[in-house]
Amino acid sequence: MEQLIKDFKGDSESVYHTWFLNNDERLKVFRTIRKSLVRVIMEIENETFGNDFKGSSLETVITAISEQKQVFEGAAHAFFWKPKLRIPDIYENEDNKKSFGRFLKACLQATNEKQVLSEIHILDGLKIKGLGPAVANILYFLHPTLFPPFNTAILNGFNSLFNQKKKLGSWEAYLEIREIMIDYNNRHRSLLSKDLGAIAGLLFEIGSKRLVVEGNALEVIKVEEEKRDKARRKRHKQVQDDEHEENAHSEMQYHLARLGKALGYNVWIARNDHKKSWDGIKLGELSLKELRLPLITPAVFDTISLIDVLWLDNNNNIVSGFEVEKSTSIYSGILRLNDLALSINKGQNFFYLVAPEKREKEIKAQLLRPSFKSLDSFSYILFKDLRCDCDAMCKFGNDVSVLQRISKDVLVLNIND
Repeated sequence: MEQLIKDFKGDSESVYHTWFLNNDERLKVFRTIRKSLVRVIMEIENETFGNDFKGSSLETVITAISEQKQVFEGAAHAFFWKPKLRIPDIYENEDNKKSFGRFLKACLQATNEKQVLSEIHILDGLKIKGLGPAVANILYFLHPTLFPPFNTAILNGFNSLFNQKKKLGSWEAYLEIREIMIDYNNRHRSLLSKDLGAIAGLLFEIGSKRLVVEGNALEVIKVEEEKRDKARRKRHKQVQDDEHEENAHSEMQYHLARLGKALGYNVWIARNDHKKSWDGIKLGELSLKELRLPLITPAVFDTISLIDVLWLDNNNNIVSGFEVEKSTSIYSGILRLNDLALSINKGQNFFYLVAPEKREKEIKAQLLRPSFKSLDSFSYILFKDLRCDCDAMCKFGNDVSVLQRISKDVLVLNIND
């Protein structure tokens, strides 16, 4: 067992490295999901939630979960509204919808395991058609040390490792699986983690046949070499794509930092990105060594210090904030900038979402949400424009207004798009 875990952790392309230890992206989504769930609950309580998954606030939550690498790929399928089957029956049945909202609210506010288990038993007792333990993927992002994520690959890995024959579909089976996983995790805590995402990742790799155990050995042997090669090529491409996106992220931070300094501003780069580099230069070399915002509360300060790039004047007033997005949720980036806007004094502040051009349609769709139409001083910049025009702006720009040349304003979108 210990060697199995070591093999899992030793594989640089396993989800242990590409997802679980990828703290920058993984930890950001916890706050996004909690905040987005508040909106789901509020819309259900106010009877404005709607009668479909597509375009709903719940879709935003599940999309943020699905973007968390391979482990959660396909997490949204269980929540798609299937009209012919009337499942999951939380869109057109108002009583079921309100019960689901109460469940989410209780779990969001819960402070211990017993409270969440009680809510699961209540929800299970309602027998809402199609609303099964896929909801556990939401619970994981609320209580990661108590409830593991759940999908077919994790289940297959569980059955192979523990010689079980559990099936998907029931909360009873999920809770039994959870108990065994927690017991195993406790016995190997020094090699795994208190966060149950680590053991879920181990089972995912077994279920995906990247790790071989006695329970899946014969099946693995039967898999054709061509399929194994295809899986390796796909994973390798995913890792390469992640590296490419990370490089592009660092490149945009680099351009924003040198532009800010050229315009005479002090620059802050997200504290968890100081060791990253672009063009041979550590991003931390372009940043203030310490961010000082004496009027900001500690909780809000922690959030602001993770904004990708900030420009500040000589009085430590924030002039502009930038969130650089790649494969993560555009919605979460807008939320972080909105948090920043609400946390500082009103004035001449400018906030920008910086994103690849292939995501421009998604940006427009998000900015046209009713909840974002009231945002002031909020624009977006495409990678290609910042990359192309940065040198000219450094040379001829005087202040933050130079970005008006390449930014696209939400007010213009509301009128013209």
